[in-house]
Amino acid sequence: MDLSGRRIVLGVGGGIAAYKAVEVSRRLVDAGAHVVPVMTTGAKRFVGETTFSALASEPVRSSLFDDPNDPIPHTTIGQGADLIVVAPATARLISAYATGYSHDLLTNVLIATRAPVIVCPAMHTEMWEHPAIQDNMTLLRSRGVHVVNPGEGRLAGGDIGAGRLAEPIDIVAAVFDVLESRGAGRASAETRDLDGLNVVVSAGGTREPIDPVRFVGNRSSGKQGHLIAEQAHSRGASVTLVTTSAIASSPGINRVNVETADEMHRAISAVANTADIVVMSAAVADFTPVRAAENKIKKADGVPSIVLAPTVDILAELGAVKPVGQTLVGFAAETTDAEANALRKLHAKNADLLVLNDVSAPGVGFEHDTNEVTILSADGSRVHIGLTDKRKVADAVLTEARRVHHAGSTATE
Repeated sequence: MDLSGRRIVLGVGGGIAAYKAVEVSRRLVDAGAHVVPVMTTGAKRFVGETTFSALASEPVRSSLFDDPNDPIPHTTIGQGADLIVVAPATARLISAYATGYSHDLLTNVLIATRAPVIVCPAMHTEMWEHPAIQDNMTLLRSRGVHVVNPGEGRLAGGDIGAGRLAEPIDIVAAVFDVLESRGAGRASAETRDLDGLNVVVSAGGTREPIDPVRFVGNRSSGKQGHLIAEQAHSRGASVTLVTTSAIASSPGINRVNVETADEMHRAISAVANTADIVVMSAAVADFTPVRAAENKIKKADGVPSIVLAPTVDILAELGAVKPVGQTLVGFAAETTDAEANALRKLHAKNADLLVLNDVSAPGVGFEHDTNEVTILSADGSRVHIGLTDKRKVADAVLTEARRVHHAGSTATE
């Protein structure tokens, strides 16, 4: 990533995740950006000013009145920014920004700027899921604010759940994406090339119960599928996300939570028929236990005999009943003879596109924040995306799906 010549304001809110903003600052500077750190009073309770002053491009700013040479710092900082990124954005900070309550330097800068703004929320799960927070997030998005949704993981106090600040590498990737798209001369930082399309996305790995505490599963985290859903939403599509993952999703996405292959099959079947594009990125189990024990199987009872039966091949079923004009995208995680196996799957399932990733390669596939894929098309085209963050892979998959869908729509006119 090359951010040379870019002036980026890094707003740091008063949450425990402020420590991650140090890494965000370092990565931005390493990419060539001029980073202007603006800290709230609360942020300084978690990370010292000296840390950011040393790692950023200039000393920390935190007050409307601490610089005798700049009587209106909020306007000079806001007007001079190419982009503002707020990480972490606390519930209080989000509320103030949404309502225009300019009570400190950072909120004044946010209101005084015309530069693009990226907000990276971080808070406890209960707070993130509260209707007031979600309403504020919807309002900010409607105003063109970009959001890097929090992930799931360990929170302050030992809790685990949604609300964990996104990883620094993802935040910096979002900064680059927004600035790159603006540099390309688009009307806004987010394209709307999927406006009017209905997109269905599956994500995560299914869990097939053995007993109330054990299951047959796989290593899929759902990150790639969730990013496809988020990018489709930001590009204007009406999105239904069928997922097994606990990763948070934007309020504007119609989300259906499932756990097993059978539940995913029923949920996908209910919405696929009216979809323009279906992206089956979920890692659906091929087999499920014939019978799940009602109670936990005890170790003392010896090794149980588990009889497996095949699950429904959802992709193949979708391919068999695919409506005219629908674009069907499948995924293939391979380790040997990757492309040959993927091509066989592409044609056998009657898919339009097949996204292949060799999960034996470093940094690729399950649980990683990066991916490397080859997008194979039934029309014979082949697009390779080298190792990059999963957001860019999501955009590449959607771009190819849009191309195929547009070609199909034109052919049937």
